[in-house]
Amino acid sequence: MPRAIRSQPLNHVSLERRRAFAWFTLPFVSLLLPLSARAATIASARLWPATEYTRLILEGPAPVAHQVLAMKNPPRLVVDLRDVELNAQLAQLPGLVHPDDPYIKAIRVVMFGPGVLRIVVDLKSEVNPQLFALKPIAGYGYRVVLDLYPLTPPDPLMALLEGDRRGEARPGSEPPASATPSGKETLPGKETPPGKETPGEAPAATEAKRPIIVAIDPGHGGEDPGAIGRRGTREKDVTLSIAKKLKGLVDAEPRMRSMLTRDDDYFVPLGVRVQKARRVQADLFISIHADAFTTPTARGSSVFALSEHGATSAAARWLAQSENQADLIGGVNLDMKDTVLARTLLDLSQAAQINDSLRVGRSVLDGIGEIHPLHRGIVEQAGFAVLKAPDIPSILVETAFISNPDEELKLRSEAQQRRFAASIHTGIKRYFAQNPPLARAKPS
Repeated sequence: MPRAIRSQPLNHVSLERRRAFAWFTLPFVSLLLPLSARAATIASARLWPATEYTRLILEGPAPVAHQVLAMKNPPRLVVDLRDVELNAQLAQLPGLVHPDDPYIKAIRVVMFGPGVLRIVVDLKSEVNPQLFALKPIAGYGYRVVLDLYPLTPPDPLMALLEGDRRGEARPGSEPPASATPSGKETLPGKETPPGKETPGEAPAATEAKRPIIVAIDPGHGGEDPGAIGRRGTREKDVTLSIAKKLKGLVDAEPRMRSMLTRDDDYFVPLGVRVQKARRVQADLFISIHADAFTTPTARGSSVFALSEHGATSAAARWLAQSENQADLIGGVNLDMKDTVLARTLLDLSQAAQINDSLRVGRSVLDGIGEIHPLHRGIVEQAGFAVLKAPDIPSILVETAFISNPDEELKLRSEAQQRRFAASIHTGIKRYFAQNPPLARAKPS
């Protein structure tokens, strides 16, 4: 697997520098063959713009040698592909750039010398580029991936605080975050004494006026569509729509707030989803999905928690294996994975988290059961990677089977999506009314 590049901006690139710059080489046909006989083909070019990062994908039937250089004045990236022909797919790449793209101003594609195709990415500002390759999986061929990250990555906690400052919290919610004597930002109510909950009110945390924070995770996204129904319904679209509806309901509660792990159609690695929830000190992590199975007769809603000792059923184990493939399908740069987080998730005991997850899972399952048939009447367990935050109760909700034609129609319905969101919201409120979250130390 080629290593990712962290190129330093350059004022110019000399001939010697160009010659010294190592190609990311993958096996290709001998250079003694004429170009037409050995030129690789790019069968598809895709662009995924988002505030968090913009991703450029070049896909073909064979691996391609590639390199990237970052340059200044003006800021731009130069991506060179070895022995790639300029075809219609590459020629239309400049037209994929949207004016609202946060990072890309324009793209130019030219042949640069014998056997080298050059893609020049004109930037709106300097970025942190990562260039890497992916092997074929799940219907995708060989992919060359260029990710453009901002030099200062967005912080989900600061976004939550900024939302309060802009007055996005609903009437009756808590005041904006304040600064401690040390000057550090704190969530509203963190320094206040305990209070009492009035029966019938929305749930409150043990610390009075401390808002309950719910991390809502729309499954899949970007290159990873998730399951696809017979009518072409994509799981990633359904989960995002339900998640946004659920966010609106949670944010309308006087003492609850929520954050989305993704708010648009782009890919977020499983570990990053967990990191985001920990960064905002979430009291609950809920991942939303739309189930699929090998036969169209499977039906009903399900709720899953993590298991330390194997899956509770063969179907749960199969589903966990399928969902855990999201990183490979969506396209993770393995050289950039957070080994510290991975070690933390492996080392810490999950027993307490799992017990809390089973309780909230039961509450949410009961809520969904009021509006939709259940696949099984219990909270199932399996080794879902996205549920491994050691300090946050975490559940995965399979709203319905997108592989079932009747349930696919429900998942496509805005009205039914609202019902799913409302039923999950009911379960969340019921759980926190009975289990107020305790004060927890800030995640490291």
